[in-house]
Amino acid sequence: MTAIRLAEPQDVPRLAVALKSLAETMGDPFAATEADLSRALHGPAPICRAQVAGVGKGAFLGAVFYSPIFSTIRGAAGIFVSDLWASEQARGQGLGPRLLAAALRDAAACWGASYLKLHVYDDNPNARRFYDRLGFEQSTGEAEMVLERDACAALVAAQA
Repeated sequence: MTAIRLAEPQDVPRLAVALKSLAETMGDPFAATEADLSRALHGPAPICRAQVAGVGKGAFLGAVFYSPIFSTIRGAAGIFVSDLWASEQARGQGLGPRLLAAALRDAAACWGASYLKLHVYDDNPNARRFYDRLGFEQSTGEAEMVLERDACAALVAAQA
């Protein structure tokens, strides 16, 4: 069985390659540098964690990136999974659920997390089927709202 463990600083270069590959597959831009990932995962104030699978002997089979969140509606901490990646050779072998479970175990130990939230693209039926099989439910009555970098700067400047 493929070993899964918490990402270490030496994993960052291969994580960057994996995440860039995922972004390209999804048709998304990829702006994160290795320095960005290192700072986010292992800097003085880490803001996320990652689990990696199959690291060693040249193999790198999968990864999951997640950050803590808190819901006053649920009265509980949870995690937001921003990225779940499995290499072509590892797909269909149960690695995705194992990575998500590893993230949940770690997040429960770190933050008391008891739920998981993520986004699925509307035009990705394979991902939707994958998450449906695991028991994910589509959130209703919500619209994702994003304030991008320039708009954040403008808001802060306007309120200074």
